[in-house]
Amino acid sequence: MTIEDLPITSTVRLRMHWLIPFLACLLLAPITGWAGPLEAGVARMEITDRSAGPVNDPSFVKALVLKNGSTVAVIVTIDVVAIGEIGRIGNGFLAAVRAQLQQELGIPPANVLITASHCHSVVRADTEALTVQAVKQAWKAMVPVKVGAGTGHEDRISENRRLKMKDGSEVDMRRAYSMPRDEDVASVGPIDPQIALLRLDREDGRPLAVLYQFACHPIMNPPSKGNSADFPGFASKVIEENLGAGAIALFVQGCCGDINPVRYKEVSRPADAEPLGNLLGLSVLRALRGIETKAAGELKIHNEVIALPRGIDLERRIAAVQAQQAKLLGSLKPTNINFKTFLPLLLQQKLSPDFPSHYAQSYLHDSALDRKALSQLDADNRASVEAYLQNLQIMEQLTRLNTNLALLKKHLAQNVAAGKPTIDVEVAGLRVGDFKLVTFPGELTVQVGLNIKKAANDPHAFVAGYTNGYIYYTPTAEQRGNSGYAQEDCDSLVAPEWQKIFEAKAVEVLKGL
Repeated sequence: MTIEDLPITSTVRLRMHWLIPFLACLLLAPITGWAGPLEAGVARMEITDRSAGPVNDPSFVKALVLKNGSTVAVIVTIDVVAIGEIGRIGNGFLAAVRAQLQQELGIPPANVLITASHCHSVVRADTEALTVQAVKQAWKAMVPVKVGAGTGHEDRISENRRLKMKDGSEVDMRRAYSMPRDEDVASVGPIDPQIALLRLDREDGRPLAVLYQFACHPIMNPPSKGNSADFPGFASKVIEENLGAGAIALFVQGCCGDINPVRYKEVSRPADAEPLGNLLGLSVLRALRGIETKAAGELKIHNEVIALPRGIDLERRIAAVQAQQAKLLGSLKPTNINFKTFLPLLLQQKLSPDFPSHYAQSYLHDSALDRKALSQLDADNRASVEAYLQNLQIMEQLTRLNTNLALLKKHLAQNVAAGKPTIDVEVAGLRVGDFKLVTFPGELTVQVGLNIKKAANDPHAFVAGYTNGYIYYTPTAEQRGNSGYAQEDCDSLVAPEWQKIFEAKAVEVLKGL
């Protein structure tokens, strides 16, 4: 039967010709929810373990609850190193928090994003309960909001920690081992100075919350300085104090796998995260002034699990490191001196290259008598100093190799114990108004984030790591094959092919929001 066969008037028949296709389009379209009034609530709880030793500055769990019609999304930011696997947060934390929120508030587990700042603070044993409490408080405090998205810029506080060497390898900068020789360094990698911004204002214009994302390891303050949320803690404090009205700033970590705080290896003055946080906070405030908020804001969340290949070359890489170790050990040279005698000899040779062992008068006197004792002593000492310097450089290389060999062995054991060739990871997508975010549980290196943002071709599309789990470092395929054996390519579970899989999925998620 067709429309023409129905016992209806011609006018009704004409209307049905356009009505039926329209209804069909509605039924076939993806359900994203109407872009109606957006509600939001925020709350925070301090989670600093003050019994664990000195405290430099407090750590927090912060919750942002968003609601539009029947769609609810929760973003939880925690001042911890990771969501599971390492640090105080256990592997069952994510599932436990999600289960409680589903039971008590009816929030689907897939709609809860929990992200770590990656600071190395020590948090309380009851952080799980405090996290649930923060979400419940934010839920109760929801009010209608206006939403806006934007970006800021900060290029003064971060640096790429991977050094490209003249021999084609790469070396990373860590406090666990020495820097390479300056003359061996060819170049450094990029940073990402972009700050992602989501601004939420109350209907009367007073600020309610700011979610800001930036890529940099929060590791400026050493453990000796005391428990610390590092630069994100100071940045959030600057933002909150200047916005007033009880506004809460939530920090989301970006693709900082190979990004350090600037001058991270400096030894001429005490390390201090506060100036870096102040700079970032002020840059956020400057950018927020240019963001216009609107009453209607679309809310959409996406969550799926993808399988990434585990590294199958770890045994080969371990063997290659061990071969390098053996070669370096075999190149150590015998020398007549120790550090006590090396240092004054080196200074003498640098201060007076022509007459290091005595005054010039002695050399001239001996020369007149055809005596060569001093010149021979100098030649012997120079050989000893050169051998000692070479041994020091070998020691520094061995320290790097030893440290990263232990990481390769650790992850080989984990991959073997897993019993399958892939690792399952959550990839989540969130859209709030024009703001779009895709998340990943690994330590993404900066080039991955830059690639995704370029491919997404959206000024308000951003990438976050350290979210909904933790799978260690995820370097680029090129970095993963590094013959210099740095932390990012050794402290990794995945095969080089992971990059292409994730980047394609991330772009797909961002474009689908």
